[in-house]
Amino acid sequence: MTMKITAVEALPLAMPFRYARDRQRTLDFCLVRVDTDGGLTGWGEAFSYGCRNAVAAAVNAMVAPLALGWEVGRAADLQLHQQRKLHIFGRFGITAFAISGLDIALWDIAGKAAGVPVSKLLGGARRNSIPCYASLLRYADPASVAHHAARALEEGYGAIKLHEVTLPAVAEARAAIGNATPLMLDVNCEWTRQGAIDMARVLRPYALAWLEEPVFPPEDFAGLRAAREASAIPVATGENLCFATQFEALREAGAAAFAQPSVTKVGGITEFLKVQQLGMALAPHSPYFGPGALATLHLLAASVLDARFEFYYGACEAPLFGDHLAPRQGALGVPQAPGLGADPDPEVLRRYRA
Repeated sequence: MTMKITAVEALPLAMPFRYARDRQRTLDFCLVRVDTDGGLTGWGEAFSYGCRNAVAAAVNAMVAPLALGWEVGRAADLQLHQQRKLHIFGRFGITAFAISGLDIALWDIAGKAAGVPVSKLLGGARRNSIPCYASLLRYADPASVAHHAARALEEGYGAIKLHEVTLPAVAEARAAIGNATPLMLDVNCEWTRQGAIDMARVLRPYALAWLEEPVFPPEDFAGLRAAREASAIPVATGENLCFATQFEALREAGAAAFAQPSVTKVGGITEFLKVQQLGMALAPHSPYFGPGALATLHLLAASVLDARFEFYYGACEAPLFGDHLAPRQGALGVPQAPGLGADPDPEVLRRYRA
């Protein structure tokens, strides 16, 4: 049965997120609901941390009008159509986030229509449990960093990622978890090119599995390559890149050992698959708790077989999908129901809608 899109709506949410006994922040969500004339509804997610209202406006005012009336099964054609029509407003950033949310929802509908999980549409799940790494938030205090790193290790996470920018914090974390556990460091574009080179050199003794986004701006591929060459530490980057063309430029620059497409930023599942076809080693960016997390699990199960799921180390006040995104011994199960495998809890949507 051919189905057409009849409605696209952004659902912005704001939810408390606890990441330490005495630390809490608010997580922004922008879910994207897509209705069809066949009676099926799909759910997607557009990246929205710190930009919830702008992303919701882009979904409702820019993406939705271009999607109405399109056949659900033409997700790739619709993706290209929207990229062409919206590029005048800026191809990357919020425009790409909004397009990503729509695309994920269309894959959800496609799976529901076929009666199979999205992983089946991607070629079939080749693993049903996905190991996670604990993606710690920034604590700054070295003792607190060490405490949370050690606790995550005890809970079964096989690797730890820090978001720190000081040498003592990294040193304390490494001492707390030992040398056998992979340790990654994401500094979120903290340093200049020379600063990144200097810090990468002094970080060498801590045997980092990768150094993530050490340079500002994130598209300074020459700076990334220089940091890697100066320290021999693998560089990871890509969460701030959109569409396969930017990842192709990253590959050609030889700037990174690991590419990190974010399904809620890169252009959804459709564009994520194009990035994968470039042949780079992938470590997907996935510190979220909405449909984008479920989409990432399906991709990791079907086609990104040597990567862990990035679990944002903390707990939302209310889960959108029951226990689907609650790790057990540092691993998440791949949803088996049709589509993404779960729909958001309507009561949670009602309580936390912004």
